[in-house]
Amino acid sequence: MGSRSKIDVAYIAGFLDGDGSLMLQLKKRKDSNMGLRFMATICFYQDSRHDKTLEWIRDLFGIGYLSKRNDGMSELRINGYKQVLAVLKSLLPYIKFKKKQAEAVCQACEILSCGTIKTLNNKQLRELVSLMVVIQKENYATKYKKTEEELLAILGLTP
Repeated sequence: MGSRSKIDVAYIAGFLDGDGSLMLQLKKRKDSNMGLRFMATICFYQDSRHDKTLEWIRDLFGIGYLSKRNDGMSELRINGYKQVLAVLKSLLPYIKFKKKQAEAVCQACEILSCGTIKTLNNKQLRELVSLMVVIQKENYATKYKKTEEELLAILGLTP
């Protein structure tokens, strides 16, 4: 992942604090036995007229993809447990406002790096659900999010 100075990394952490989001989602997936997968994402948002900053961040880390939305905004998304974990570990010392979410996403990525959704044990899956709830509670959300009980039921972890 590209070369970065501490100043660049601190700037990006501040950008994430202000105009970014951290997500851990449970997504439907047709090509897996359970039909589900966990997805960790770092997302940076910027007005499309000024999306050079997003290109710079992508180039600095050497990962992520840019997209322009229909509402005049651009997004830089970084997905994948190992990539998200590596980026967050470099940003974590400088993150101020989203530290709780960043730590939870890091913990989740470490668990997810241990195996697939099918090979993780019930304790690990329950921990992932707990971390999802922590992240959801800290994030600003305009739409309904699944409760811990609903997430556990989707994973077949209810008594």
